[in-house]
Amino acid sequence: MGRDSTSASAPARHWIMGSEAFNARMKHHDGIKALWETKWKFPCTKSLYPFHDGKYEDFLPVFEELIEKNISDGTSPAYTRAFFPAAESLTAQGDAALAAGHDAAASALYLRACAVYRIARFPYITAYPSVSCAVKWSAWEAQKAAYMKAARTWAVPVDEVAVPFAHASGRDRTDAGIPVYVRAPPTDQKSPAVILMTGLDGYRPDNTVRCDEFLARGWASVVVEIPGTADCPGDPADPASPDRLWTSLLRWMAADGRFDMRRVMVWGLSSGGYYAVRAAHTHRAQLAGCVAQGAGVHYFYDRDWLDKADGHEYPFQLTPAMAMKHGYASADEYKAGVQKKFSLLETGIVHQPSTRLMLVNGTLDGLMPIEDSMLLFEHGSPKEARFFTGALHMGYPLANGSVYPWMESVMDSVK
Repeated sequence: MGRDSTSASAPARHWIMGSEAFNARMKHHDGIKALWETKWKFPCTKSLYPFHDGKYEDFLPVFEELIEKNISDGTSPAYTRAFFPAAESLTAQGDAALAAGHDAAASALYLRACAVYRIARFPYITAYPSVSCAVKWSAWEAQKAAYMKAARTWAVPVDEVAVPFAHASGRDRTDAGIPVYVRAPPTDQKSPAVILMTGLDGYRPDNTVRCDEFLARGWASVVVEIPGTADCPGDPADPASPDRLWTSLLRWMAADGRFDMRRVMVWGLSSGGYYAVRAAHTHRAQLAGCVAQGAGVHYFYDRDWLDKADGHEYPFQLTPAMAMKHGYASADEYKAGVQKKFSLLETGIVHQPSTRLMLVNGTLDGLMPIEDSMLLFEHGSPKEARFFTGALHMGYPLANGSVYPWMESVMDSVK
């Protein structure tokens, strides 16, 4: 008697977010009008992610134009160009305010321009191995330029550094170093420091508030992009490239003289959470602690999950961006091979001891499943966590209220 293929197949996984949410295709994927009205309009009115630093009045005319012209493809040059007039106007207003000696007003205008450029370059950019989209890349360059104009007006400005990629190997790029933004307290004493590892779409100029929070606590910030995104020179197709990045970065920090190397922490955001978890294991002796917020480390790479993730909470399609970010030529190749190659469980990273590691996420995260944070408790060193029931990706908006106190406790525990 032949074997029943249905009964022999693996049972469907029960995801904590629930089968209804897992299988659902969210309304905002129905086009630019639905994206604006059902997902982005409300956070825009409140200047919340991804519209932080921005104002509703800067975005409303742009989205009205996109809706009128039915430009729904966020990866298209037409989508990106629609934001340029608003961003350029805000930058020009910032220039005028600066020339008139109104530094605070100029900074606010430049940051508003940065927010517009940020949404223009969504959902993703990379320059490895070549620029993914010339138009979006021009938005990225303009965002960085406007941000540095703002930063020069601050009491503690941004120090833009190209850190030597001393441990580069293989296909890593070595032409421009590792670009980082540094803000350090103005003191003769060495300061505790936080390495902020950014995500799939949020980069160095997108973290002013967090860096201000660090400065208020007497900590320096070192903001760096992860492999496969923006200006990062690490080979995105090599799972070990981040190890070489962080070894090079920590070596530079130790030689720089501004940082108390006994009190260096990492905070990884979203896709950066994966790298925070990895660093907590691979660089445990050099880090006082790590926060991985919204991290995907194993189950995120499950093909069943990825097949549904494009319909979840990300504003555009997730898997094409993730494929490029990991060095794959297509989403199909990515889904077929990524878990075996990049999973921190499959590669054995999570079996190693780690420094103190805090996992933060929402239980209904539709991008990086909460199962990935829970998995880490089953392997290696004991972990710490704060999960937010009913919250989506990264546990917003409540999560930061738990992260900062934990980081303070870790910094204070180092003698």
